[in-house]
Amino acid sequence: MKYGSEQILPYNNEEQKGAQVKRMFDNIASTYDQLNHTLSLGIDKRWRRKGIAFLQPFSPRSILDIATGTGDLAISMYRILKANHIVGADISEGMMEVGRQKVAKAGLSEHISFEYQDCTELTYADNSFDAITAAFGVRNFEDIEKGIAEMFRVLKPGGHLMILELSTPEHFPMKQLYHIYSKMVIPNIGRLFSKEKTAYSYLPASIKVVPQGKVMTELLTRQGFSEACSHTFTFGICSLYTATKE
Repeated sequence: MKYGSEQILPYNNEEQKGAQVKRMFDNIASTYDQLNHTLSLGIDKRWRRKGIAFLQPFSPRSILDIATGTGDLAISMYRILKANHIVGADISEGMMEVGRQKVAKAGLSEHISFEYQDCTELTYADNSFDAITAAFGVRNFEDIEKGIAEMFRVLKPGGHLMILELSTPEHFPMKQLYHIYSKMVIPNIGRLFSKEKTAYSYLPASIKVVPQGKVMTELLTRQGFSEACSHTFTFGICSLYTATKE
């Protein structure tokens, strides 16, 4: 099954989405953290804590953080969960290099590592990790079904999946306010502070059509996960998806 976000491309219709997403994030890596926190008004940190709170009762020792970006979730997970090791996986070396510098500065290089990985073709063996996470990256997958299937494959039986993804509010007045914010504020601030002119137009366009709510939980179930659930935060701007592998 194809999803709308797979058809939203940062630059053109000639290249594959994965190549375009890699180039886009390499280009915005140096300003990504500052812009990300500014555009979310800092609420993204709270969303990550809520996602980590889901994992906390299970005390995962090994965690794979897919689409790790600059490693914000990986760093927060280590500080709260104290896992033995967390692997941050991404296709953007630019983003991961920023993450490596942040991890080194925090003195966590022995606990958090970064590796280039295509989420649709992970190189890890079956049943490798106690938990799999992805924060705000599923909408960038070239093939969401394959990405979720790979998460299931490398997760250990009894392990847990936690996905955070931006979503579109459904109710008045937040629906109307968010539409204005995503159409006007996000692209203009992005263009003002980043040399990448298309990334912050791509962002709201991809959020609008990424699988959300029941569509996402059904996707997880179809790929083999059980106990798939969804929760929304901040009037529906962010969604948390959780599931287990029996």
